[in-house]
Amino acid sequence: MPHIDNDIKLDFKDVLLRPKRSTLKSRSEVDLMRSFTFRNSKQTYTGIPIIAANMDTVGTFEMAKALCKNVAASTGTSDLEHLERVLEAVPQIQYICLDVANGYSEHFVQFLRDLRKRFPDHTIMAGNVVTGEMVEELILSGADIIKVGIGPGSVCTTRKKTGVGYPQLSAVMECADAAHGLGGHIISDGGCHCPGDVAKAFGAGADFVMVGGMLAGHTESGGDLIEKEGKKYKLFYGMSSEVSMKKYAGGVAEYRASEGKVVEVPFKGDVEHTLRDILGGIRSTCTYVGAAKLKELSRRTTFVRVTQQVNPIFGGEDQP
Repeated sequence: MPHIDNDIKLDFKDVLLRPKRSTLKSRSEVDLMRSFTFRNSKQTYTGIPIIAANMDTVGTFEMAKALCKNVAASTGTSDLEHLERVLEAVPQIQYICLDVANGYSEHFVQFLRDLRKRFPDHTIMAGNVVTGEMVEELILSGADIIKVGIGPGSVCTTRKKTGVGYPQLSAVMECADAAHGLGGHIISDGGCHCPGDVAKAFGAGADFVMVGGMLAGHTESGGDLIEKEGKKYKLFYGMSSEVSMKKYAGGVAEYRASEGKVVEVPFKGDVEHTLRDILGGIRSTCTYVGAAKLKELSRRTTFVRVTQQVNPIFGGEDQP
């Protein structure tokens, strides 16, 4: 019989962070660097834990150069031979992102186990899932970092096409709790449309936050630059969209539906300005709640449920 979970589940838009007393005098005092040692690979990471989504129009080499020194190799469950060739050719890549739309598949879990045996010293990110029990299974099967999120992305239509999903804030809180109990880590993947959402994801317990739409439309983003009526745009599309499937699989298979859309994002110039806006917002969040380090943010976070985040009279929530 169908079952209804009556526990309240929340999204980023449903909460704000409550301010608390702080001894910080300036945003410049906030340390955004994090250091992690991963459970299975035993590798260490030090950096600002914001990741560009592994999408054509965001996860480009140009974007990687703008963001950080490490680039993860991304794969699905049918590309092991290709992945092996990539990692042999570029041995400095020590991160593997095992990415599928449905992380609940037994085939996916078995592929993860095989991948861990083949690459015992690489740090493996795996997903996507949204529930604690699956986070635990993936970590125990060899993953170090679990990608959390089904359907929250700005160009994802999974929830509309399938009715499947989970409010992202609650997913992050529950999955972080499960992962940290085993010494694992999580990535909040999707659902952030402003710097405040990134801060909420970290406040909810995410170790890393992955952003897509916020990084789309820049010089470093993929996609052609087009011009309409004197204004410049770049295409941004989901990796389960018809455009993506035509590019990589020759079209949408007859047994499935497209679960992504294509949008024209106004051209924003160099990504450096957007990154500064995101990092500045997080620093400001930390000063409001008294967290001298990003590491302390989740311990200093109290969420307040709200009916709206901003005053919508001059343009609504799309305004920065």
